[in-house]
Amino acid sequence: MDFHTRYTNVCRLFCLSMQVVWGLDTVTLLNPPEEPLPDHLLEVLYSCDEPATVKLDCIVSFDTGITSTLLLGQWGCVPGDSKVRTVELGLPDWLVYQADGIVPHSQWVLSCILRASVRHTAHDDTEGSVAAQDAAALQPKPNFGRPVKRHRLCISWSARMLQLTPQFLKEQCPVERETVHLLSSIYASTGERFGITKTLGPYSSEVLEHLRVEAVPFAWCSFSIWVFVTGRCRESMCGVFHHIDSDNNYATPALFLTTSGQLHVQMNGGSRESSAVLSPFTVPVGEWCRLGLTLRGGAVTVSMVCVDREQRTSRSTEHVLRHAVSLDDTEGYFVIGGGNYVRGMEGFFGPVVYYRNRASPRSTFEAVLPDVIQDADLSGWLRTCRELRLDLAAKIRGYSLRAKRTTESDTCFDAFHQWMIEDRAPSDSQCEQWEATAPHRRQAAKLSKLLAFKHGGKRVSWPAVGRALYSLSLHRLARAGSTGAVGGVLPLLLQAGCLADDRALRTASVLYSAGLGVGKRPDKAWLLALLAAQRDDRLALLHLGHLHLQGLHGLPADPDLAYAYYANIAKQTTLDRQNPTPEQTFVEAVYLNHNEELDLQTSEDHHIFQWLKLQARRGAAEAEQAVARMLFWGQQGVSPNIQKAVRHYERGAVQWEDPVSMYDYGIVLLQGQGVEKDVPKAVTFLKKAKDQGFVPAINALAWYYEHFERDYEQAVQLWEQADLLESPDAALNLGVMYSQGLYPGKAADQYMAYKYYLKSAERGHIRAALHLADIWTTGLPGRVNRRPSDAVLWVKWAAEHNGYLGSVLRKALDSYLQSDMFSSLLYYMVAAESGYAAAQFNVAYLCEQNSGRFLDPAFASNCMWRYYNLTIQSQNPDTDALIRMGDLMYEGQVDGQKDLFPAAEMYKLAALRNNPQGWYSLGRLAEEGYRLPLSVLSELGLSELYLADTSFLLSILYKRCRDSEDTDSYLPCSLALFNVYLQSFQKDYSATIKLSTAVAVVAAPTIFLIVLGVVRRRFLSRS
Repeated sequence: MDFHTRYTNVCRLFCLSMQVVWGLDTVTLLNPPEEPLPDHLLEVLYSCDEPATVKLDCIVSFDTGITSTLLLGQWGCVPGDSKVRTVELGLPDWLVYQADGIVPHSQWVLSCILRASVRHTAHDDTEGSVAAQDAAALQPKPNFGRPVKRHRLCISWSARMLQLTPQFLKEQCPVERETVHLLSSIYASTGERFGITKTLGPYSSEVLEHLRVEAVPFAWCSFSIWVFVTGRCRESMCGVFHHIDSDNNYATPALFLTTSGQLHVQMNGGSRESSAVLSPFTVPVGEWCRLGLTLRGGAVTVSMVCVDREQRTSRSTEHVLRHAVSLDDTEGYFVIGGGNYVRGMEGFFGPVVYYRNRASPRSTFEAVLPDVIQDADLSGWLRTCRELRLDLAAKIRGYSLRAKRTTESDTCFDAFHQWMIEDRAPSDSQCEQWEATAPHRRQAAKLSKLLAFKHGGKRVSWPAVGRALYSLSLHRLARAGSTGAVGGVLPLLLQAGCLADDRALRTASVLYSAGLGVGKRPDKAWLLALLAAQRDDRLALLHLGHLHLQGLHGLPADPDLAYAYYANIAKQTTLDRQNPTPEQTFVEAVYLNHNEELDLQTSEDHHIFQWLKLQARRGAAEAEQAVARMLFWGQQGVSPNIQKAVRHYERGAVQWEDPVSMYDYGIVLLQGQGVEKDVPKAVTFLKKAKDQGFVPAINALAWYYEHFERDYEQAVQLWEQADLLESPDAALNLGVMYSQGLYPGKAADQYMAYKYYLKSAERGHIRAALHLADIWTTGLPGRVNRRPSDAVLWVKWAAEHNGYLGSVLRKALDSYLQSDMFSSLLYYMVAAESGYAAAQFNVAYLCEQNSGRFLDPAFASNCMWRYYNLTIQSQNPDTDALIRMGDLMYEGQVDGQKDLFPAAEMYKLAALRNNPQGWYSLGRLAEEGYRLPLSVLSELGLSELYLADTSFLLSILYKRCRDSEDTDSYLPCSLALFNVYLQSFQKDYSATIKLSTAVAVVAAPTIFLIVLGVVRRRFLSRS
């Protein structure tokens, strides 16, 4: 035994002897149950060194974050030998038994801790009054896993009434609504195959449900639909509102808009009869109109009321059919706008109301614009834009004629230079009437004149002036580099938006939404986003999807409406990826606080990219792949250049025989991207890549056999092989084969297709996510239930891969790397308002850093809080955002007061994802005296430490911090852990240290005299 071990044992023995001599308060639970049990006999061993009280408690934690302490018993303790007391554990019935009317319901119980404690002050619940304690964790059972309490056979009348009471107290509306608001907001319809899907369930009331079922063959109901048409239907019919049954056929009602603007209404009868009526009136363009459809058995009334300022125009027609109209509104689904089988109308949809089992109570002549339409004031915006366009049209004609006359003269000069001279020099000539310009439109007039002279008198279009205004606005904002310029630039953006520049509408919407340099105007921001989205602007669609998914800016949360927007851009994302353009960039989630990611950003002239090109020339296959990928998709700061990327694919495939390059080269040859299409050559390289075991090449060859050879058996065989190797493309294509009935020897099977779509989507395939979401939106009758909340998350994920979003993110990152903080903030805000989590984090980070004080401190503080808060609400928030939000709550930057419970919740979420800072911050909270809630510890798997010594809890938290995979956190976490050990040692052995010091002080003189005597004897003997 070495000296250290011997010394440790001696110290422990000494401490133990001191405890025996001095006496200690002790308490121990001898036989605690593993779960809450009825009438359990618990034995408690206890002792005390002075009169005290022994308390037995049960600490229960609920899922709501509430912790409740239940007193189960208490008794006195007198000094003396240890005693054992047997206590009947009287746990409450709601914790032990199932709820049955007499036993009440309880909230969901997360944890239950049994605690026995010795207290010298019976009525003091502070930690200082606890002399000793012991605890045991009981595992609570869910409600239906608990036993049923056997009550007395002859229960009292009052108990029986109490048991029957819940049957009459079910939570339900006293009067069930027969009016269904299918749409409560405004929906911007692009005229494509996208719309809002809604389903209805049966009534909860047996009476109403009976009446509904009885009325199915004899429909008695009405629909009210507000529409604003912006353009005539480009096909024979466009969808306004239609009903699809479980067999994917049109059911009652189906309301379409024809090319002439008339309403086409289809209805079905009970015996497979169908009828259609055509309205004699047309729906006007550019006005809000309320379309009404009323069904009364065999009578159909189609009405329209249009409101333009104070004028109202009413039309109505009634038809009596040969058969009664049948309508089962719980079968299938309703669609507002376009769907899988028809394109939607171009324009806007307002509130849509369905009156079940009754006709509309409102007369067609009493239609009043709903509040949501009045607040948006779409008509007022369009009137202003119409005036601007008429004004500019006159100026463009005048300037074009003047420029044409100047061009036809024999004098040759620089038109722009001459215009600048004439514009600045004083002139005695009178301006023509069309040249008079309002001050706020002066810049648009100047640009119109410049463009007219630049093109030599050729007619200049409105969009050209709008693009010029937008470019000028961005130039002024970048040059100013602060919010001070926003007020002067915003009118130019609004005018550019009037002149059909969607980017200007989107940018102005972001400025109003974020309050960057202007007062916050959520209503104005929403209107501008609607206008841009209706013109199919991808980021505006993404923005509106985010608003309605989260229910922001006072808009109702509507996953079906959000799905309509997300599905539109998600579908375009799949098409954009097949046809990449220089305007698109690969979406990269780069966080500005991650220096490692920033160091990887490069460009064509950067040393990293040049080094990769050098390695590629030397035959490094991975470098060749990286260079080609950067050039093809525009990754890591490199501008997209498909032709250059193809040359790298070719070199990697031909010279280095790299299977990845052979696959990529084969794909571009097969599709003719950046190179002339050459199918035989493509197949040759794909086969070579397949022979080397490259799984995507197997899928690509199967696609070739399907599309070019029509050999479905060979295609399916290859796809099955690739699916076993977890290829997402293979699973998608097998799903398509099952869906379309092309799988050899098997009939069409939508459920099998669904299973393959689900598998492919979980492997990360965008198109598969769209197919899966489409099924979850409508459901498969009898096989797959409708899951709109999950469907919208899949299309959101797919939409956030759009290359136009990637382009905005790239501009933001490039501006940041060039120290142009304001431009970076503006671009990141565009992406952040679209709901992209990485951009939201970066906006908060830029506002927090506020480099160079380019933002007002008050705005920067609010901006930081708002966007960190938005970040943590995303589906998979960044842990750094959780930590930062926890810090803000801890520091009291929200309302000036520390909010420790939400801070602990943020740190807990970060710790659950193994972020060392989360564990460390929880430790700091505990170290400062804050008792971590039982709900927090339970989710961390540490519920048994709720009553543990603080030092022990800290050691566990800091150990988990230290043992995380982050090497940077090892040292600070280790130092914190060492500090805990040091304080614990000082606390545990302080008495021993003091006694040893006292003994040493007392014995020192005696020892000194003895040593001195021994030395003197030896000295004298030698003498």
